[in-house]
Amino acid sequence: MSSRHLGSCLCGDVRFEIAGDFEKFYLCHCSRCRKDTGSAHGANLFASAARLTWLCGNAKVATFRAPSSLHQKSFCMSCGSALPGLQMDGALLVVPAGSLDSPLGLRPNAHIFCASRADWDQHLEDVPRDDGPPG
Repeated sequence: MSSRHLGSCLCGDVRFEIAGDFEKFYLCHCSRCRKDTGSAHGANLFASAARLTWLCGNAKVATFRAPSSLHQKSFCMSCGSALPGLQMDGALLVVPAGSLDSPLGLRPNAHIFCASRADWDQHLEDVPRDDGPPG
């Protein structure tokens, strides 16, 4: 039985469903993933057989491809949230893990492109933690 996952963008204009299993889950530290997330890494799920169904708002989905690369990002044109996209001529579904609303039940397979990791992305487990906003 294949899994089903629901997801959406930040503003809620775009909602989607993924039917099928994810094959890989990578935390990518390359400079392109850091730039398109604004964070230490991209957190993306990969599937070759899963199906993406747009439940609403698919007309608000845009895709940007970085020149001279295979790197691309789909996003909501209203709020800018990262969204799933088909890559490699439709052979690969790439889903930003943070776009999912349903529990994932998977852990990442690996950190990749660690040689490109941000200089401040070291020993983050030692940084103090809060359960809410900074006080």
